[in-house]
Amino acid sequence: MVERRQTDTIDTMTEAAFFDLDKTIIAGSSTLAFGRPLYRAGFLQRGTLLRLGIAQISYMLFGADHDSLERARDEMLDLVSGWHRAEVDAIVAQTLDDVIEPLVFAEALFLIDEHKRSGREVYVVSASPEEFVRPIARMVGIDKVIATKIRTDGLGRYVPELERYVMGPGKADAMRDIADADGIDLDGSFAYTDSFTDMPMLEAVGNPIAVNPEKELKEAAEANDWPILEFQRPVSLGPRVATPPPKAWIAVGVGIATAAVVIAATRRRSQG
Repeated sequence: MVERRQTDTIDTMTEAAFFDLDKTIIAGSSTLAFGRPLYRAGFLQRGTLLRLGIAQISYMLFGADHDSLERARDEMLDLVSGWHRAEVDAIVAQTLDDVIEPLVFAEALFLIDEHKRSGREVYVVSASPEEFVRPIARMVGIDKVIATKIRTDGLGRYVPELERYVMGPGKADAMRDIADADGIDLDGSFAYTDSFTDMPMLEAVGNPIAVNPEKELKEAAEANDWPILEFQRPVSLGPRVATPPPKAWIAVGVGIATAAVVIAATRRRSQG
């Protein structure tokens, strides 16, 4: 189990676990995953879909720096301008099981459950649009979401303006705002992500953990003596609820339990 942080004083604050979405809870990009359904519905052109695919391959292989993420933000705003939010919500709802469920990491599900059993609040923190993130969060049993929010006009159409941008320092800022509002003890909380651009997110908590880290994040994690986890087992959600855990789930549990020991040992060293 993920060990609960011990303190010498009575603490009425709540601890939390903050999970990045892409390459942390799911094996890939949530935005790209919905690209094909949006293309079939006429929202995207073939060339745009191809560019999204190339960008995703680059992201998977090399990660993404701050400048490329800023460009992606601007391109996203230009792309969605004029779309009706209700239509996008409907497409996401209709295709969620087909395009997202095969991507969910079993290891992430295990940790989410462990944190809940330990009494922690669990959040998804993602730069992806809230319309994509919230349904995925509900799918994996999380109802608290911090995600990018695009403005809409009086007719429910997207305009090229952001109400909230949850990327890089924006993730840490949003986490601190949530901590203040919900009484979260960030020093006792956990954060999981794959990207070096999320360093502010990791530095905002007392228990940062790198998941499937890109090169720069792996180097930073090693330099800071942060635990590093490798998630490798996408799993179907249906059998997880309907049937007893298969051997694969036992293997996942053993792997995560071992990682939890490393996490606890690292925390004890830092406190000592």
